[in-house]
Amino acid sequence: MAKRKVKTAVSKTNYLKPLPPKGWAIIAGVALLIIGIIWWRDSKDENQWEFVSKFGIRLPMRYAIHGIDVSHHNARINWDKLKATRSGEVGIDFVYIKATEGATHLDRQFKRNWTEARRVGMKRGAYHFYNPRVMSDRQVQNFIGQVLMEPGDLPPVLDLETHAGRPDDIIIKGVQNWLTQIEAHYGVRPIIYVNEHFYKKYIAGNFDDYPLWLAGYSRTDIGDLSRDAQVLFWQHSEKGWADGIRGFVDYNVFLHEGEDWEALGE
Repeated sequence: MAKRKVKTAVSKTNYLKPLPPKGWAIIAGVALLIIGIIWWRDSKDENQWEFVSKFGIRLPMRYAIHGIDVSHHNARINWDKLKATRSGEVGIDFVYIKATEGATHLDRQFKRNWTEARRVGMKRGAYHFYNPRVMSDRQVQNFIGQVLMEPGDLPPVLDLETHAGRPDDIIIKGVQNWLTQIEAHYGVRPIIYVNEHFYKKYIAGNFDDYPLWLAGYSRTDIGDLSRDAQVLFWQHSEKGWADGIRGFVDYNVFLHEGEDWEALGE
């Protein structure tokens, strides 16, 4: 019988060829580009945005004072849990509470929220949702009939976010009347809450002497709006979380220094 030839397996070893200088130059260039992009992004991030898992959103960490605003839409709030909400150095330092709307409406959670905020020691303020279809005198009476302010409370707020089909001049006159009477009653200048569109349409050039609270969720900065106006607060998100509140809640920051914050409401 003839012998079968057996093939001997030859092991092959693969060697990586050294990267040529051109290849290393490309890698170095890409790395420098990535570093440059990160540096440029960080240099533009003046507000120091940082995602905080406790609150479920990014917060502008440049600012020290953070707060929320609530209404009956937030249902029954556990104020002890809310007061204790904290992540590192960030807590909820203030709350604005919806009080009234139009001539007769009282937010059904206002009385409880107003009392509870005071009880747990949270800095509080009240706001009125303005209805342009209703006489401003009646809206003034609705607000002052429900809101008893105490020392340390934040200034009252006029929430202007609907035109209700009314002419611009009627809205401006009504807002001015509400602001004037509220200031006379409480002895403090009210704050106007608006979004960017309403700010440009009704506020700029008409109420430049009034402090503002601007809503802007898609923005990372509102410096261009605050240069010529007394912007105190920025509502930067409507999708935050907070212990003691079911569902989403609006988040805001105070845009000025600590001493200004201490003086607000005195």
